[in-house]
Amino acid sequence: MTLQIKEHRILKIIQTLAPYLQGKERALKLSLLAFFSKGHLLIEDLPGLGKTRLAVALAKALGLSVGRIQCTNDLLPSDITGLSVFNKATGAFEFHKGPIFNNIVLVDEINRTTPKTQSALLEAMAEEQVTVDGKTYKLSDPFFIIATQNPLEQFGTFALPDNQLDRFIMRISIGYPPRDFEKDILRGGSKRDSLYNIEPVVSKEETLMMQMVIKEVKISEKMLDYIMDIIQVTRENPFIRVGLSTRGALALSYIAKTSAFFNGRDYIIPEDIKETSVYAIPHRLIIKEEYKELDIKEIVQSIVQEVQIPL
Repeated sequence: MTLQIKEHRILKIIQTLAPYLQGKERALKLSLLAFFSKGHLLIEDLPGLGKTRLAVALAKALGLSVGRIQCTNDLLPSDITGLSVFNKATGAFEFHKGPIFNNIVLVDEINRTTPKTQSALLEAMAEEQVTVDGKTYKLSDPFFIIATQNPLEQFGTFALPDNQLDRFIMRISIGYPPRDFEKDILRGGSKRDSLYNIEPVVSKEETLMMQMVIKEVKISEKMLDYIMDIIQVTRENPFIRVGLSTRGALALSYIAKTSAFFNGRDYIIPEDIKETSVYAIPHRLIIKEEYKELDIKEIVQSIVQEVQIPL
């Protein structure tokens, strides 16, 4: 399968899901970028804008299993990972897997669960494994978490620690659909039930193959220097207390490779970095207390504009 054919498969996924995700094509493409970059996605948006629909649609089009975790303040780590249950017939404990063992896992309102439960998610995100009763279990491959949180409602929530935020390769919002699309939704009603009838566009094996091909996308010395220049400016910016980490720089390079792949190239150009930086960088930065009112996305955009593009 050539690079161009693989690129066409991505376009086919977007075309197949577009009717089910009206007005959400940008969010769909960004979600695919995060997935094929082998990262995890944080959606920060209001309820009722199609986050569950997006997760189910992705799983069906990619031929993968999907699970959902509704976070509450009494959610236990075992509700995520699973637990060992004693079997009287065999006289032994048997491990019953939790929803985290699916390929795509929607973690709804992640900031509504306690730090102890969030730590179970952190191990899964960082190591692609969970530990239960001292025994380690590997998770599915591919493994992709879509977590959501409401940016406005803070009562009864537990802020995600910076090290967990750093594990999300991208943070996006879906936003309201355009008026015409929303009118069509009102006219035709929800298509949520029909999502489960979507036929896979690619197989699980093809998905894994495409992720392997993306790893081989070339990144030149000039592009590496361009990323390093952006990193350096985030660390020196007068509004920012903590700049981009090495993990964040790696995330930026992974997404740039995937962007190049989506556009049928086996090499990165500056646009692959510029167009994705606003989704990959802001949530990794810590702004100075006296500048909390500033929009971190606007700061990142100005930083990227400031850095000279290599010729």
